[in-house]
Amino acid sequence: METSVTPTHCPYCALQCGMNLTPAAGGGVTVSERVDFPVNRGALCGKGRTAPALLSPSLRLTEPLVRRDGVLVPATWEEALDRVAEGLTRTRTEHGPDACGVFGGGGLTNEKAYALGKFARVVLGTSQIDYNGRFCMSSAAAAGNKAFGLDRGLPFPMEDIPKTGCVILVGSNLAETMPPALRYFTELKENGGTLIVIDPRRTRTAEQADLHLAPRPGTDLALALGLLHLVVAQGRTDEAFIEERTSGWEETRAAAMAHWPEYVERITGVPVPQLRDAVRMFCEPDTAMVLTARGPEQQSKGTDTVGAWINLCLATGRSGRPYSGYGCLTGQGNGQGGREHGQKADQLPGYRKLTDPDARRHVAGVWGVDPDSLPGPGLSAYELLDSLGTSIRSLLLMGSNPVVSAPRAAHIQQRLESLDFLAVADVVLSETAALADVVLPVTQWAEESGTTTNLEGRVLLRRQAVTPPEGVRSDLYVLHQLAARAGVEKGFPVEPEEVFEELRRASAGGIADYSGITYQRLAEENGVFWPCPAPATDAGDADDQPSASVHPGSPRLFLDRFATEDGRARFVPVTYRPIAEEPDAEYPVLLTTGRVVAQYQSGAQTRRVDELNAAAPGPFVELHPRLAARLGAAEGDAITVVSRRGRAVAPARITTAIRPDTVFMPFHWPGEGRANTLTNPALDPVSRMPEFKACAVRLEVAVGS
Repeated sequence: METSVTPTHCPYCALQCGMNLTPAAGGGVTVSERVDFPVNRGALCGKGRTAPALLSPSLRLTEPLVRRDGVLVPATWEEALDRVAEGLTRTRTEHGPDACGVFGGGGLTNEKAYALGKFARVVLGTSQIDYNGRFCMSSAAAAGNKAFGLDRGLPFPMEDIPKTGCVILVGSNLAETMPPALRYFTELKENGGTLIVIDPRRTRTAEQADLHLAPRPGTDLALALGLLHLVVAQGRTDEAFIEERTSGWEETRAAAMAHWPEYVERITGVPVPQLRDAVRMFCEPDTAMVLTARGPEQQSKGTDTVGAWINLCLATGRSGRPYSGYGCLTGQGNGQGGREHGQKADQLPGYRKLTDPDARRHVAGVWGVDPDSLPGPGLSAYELLDSLGTSIRSLLLMGSNPVVSAPRAAHIQQRLESLDFLAVADVVLSETAALADVVLPVTQWAEESGTTTNLEGRVLLRRQAVTPPEGVRSDLYVLHQLAARAGVEKGFPVEPEEVFEELRRASAGGIADYSGITYQRLAEENGVFWPCPAPATDAGDADDQPSASVHPGSPRLFLDRFATEDGRARFVPVTYRPIAEEPDAEYPVLLTTGRVVAQYQSGAQTRRVDELNAAAPGPFVELHPRLAARLGAAEGDAITVVSRRGRAVAPARITTAIRPDTVFMPFHWPGEGRANTLTNPALDPVSRMPEFKACAVRLEVAVGS
């Protein structure tokens, strides 16, 4: 029996933890520690340990399905692909290219994301492509681009975190969302550093903090502005850094001074003494970092909110220096790479702008098409989904489950049901796939090779460890076959490495330049940080051997200059504004949402794993004892949560770990406990991020509790 060990990476979050897979005697594979990978150093959470369970044919799709007489039934690959091609072609012929939509996912490999964007623009000719990563860190991306001229989750490796003096962690419960990362913050404290956690809940992460600030949901912007006000008032700005390496400070300073501490306390509920403690802890050490996650980002003012935290870093000289800086903790497994190479509505490979004529010429040259044939930017994710059945009549969806994950989810489910044609490629029969006209069973992490880019900007190689079931094909095979049926015989290879070689050329010279990265380097070096341009003599041949001229990659950004035209970071003045939907007499309570440790994203995969379901079997409503007493609710009672968009029902979980004016629901489940039935699709004007993190609700104890 073959007993070789395959080093690879976890299929879940953006840590992309290293793991080893070994064939098991009874079939499948077993997971073991891979201590050589520097991000997790062998540690795995429960999701990673149980990831091979989804390789079982009993838990996943193993043959195509087509809808006949309203029911999904097995079909051959030929029939299924013909049906998809016919559905898309009919829509394109009758209604034009933009009536065809494409929706991708942050779990797709770089190769798949690249091929999907190319397929949309070259084969379908549609501008209507976006992906669920728009719901992940798009606000942080927009703010990072404004301030630094570049968006990479972390501008430094995780290993730098324990070496800084203080970390402000904003809206992240990484003890549950990416548990192996917690060790970096434990080491930070062991080294004498301090941790400040900002979260309306006292989470497992907040329990580790030296200082926990619990603001009212949706007020992180005011909090950041209040801290900057105190920095200025106390004379803690780094004037030399501001003068030498930034622009726009005077306007930003003036905006911050309008947010005095007592005003910020009234907005956020955070006492002024705690604000002062936070400023002292952040400014006293020589180095410090601010790391944000979905809390401040998933707001209708998320770009400004992240921008305010970046301003705090710049004003104190905590950026562009070793062991200091702003960073974003990316959520999805390939949330970083997934938005760099063309499946986002406004981007071309290499993180190029779709509206840039030079970018269009370069990518069109790699693709062998006329630059003028490339469509312009399309709708953002929620706007695309909201247009289904009206301007968009057919949809090809890969690796996403918006029936559970989209805001105002009941409405989005109705939009999906109104389509003329829906095709879904997925590993499992998700709630969205169950609505499709055609379902295509595709390979997953251990059944294929490909690259991902983790939260540090480290490009990684996932390696195939097992053979997929007989009836399963790769997403690249699907796109190859659909392109061929549309008359495009070349340009959509099935082999991932061949796709990556084209991606290298398409990204060359872009912000996210992968041209100096090869599969060989990724295997030998445990990943390579972008940007990594190819040497001038490298024509992009995968057989090139590393030499002294090979670019080493860029683990640390901005130490010499920022990625702006003049090399200076840009302050962006912002001012506080409230959430889109404040509580009122009819809906007096705030709802915020998030994750639990044993489930992942929409739960389409993790909800099929017995061990994970035993740990987190279903949704719940977390509420403070004072709020529970006003309702007359006891632990475990069924609580109906009602917003202007719908209602959800889940058991009460009563705890002092949450603010009395706020309730929390995890968003992993469909059905009556679906949290995203309630959430508000109000969009950030820049990032187009929906306001998942705060909306007004009322609570009722369900009849019969």
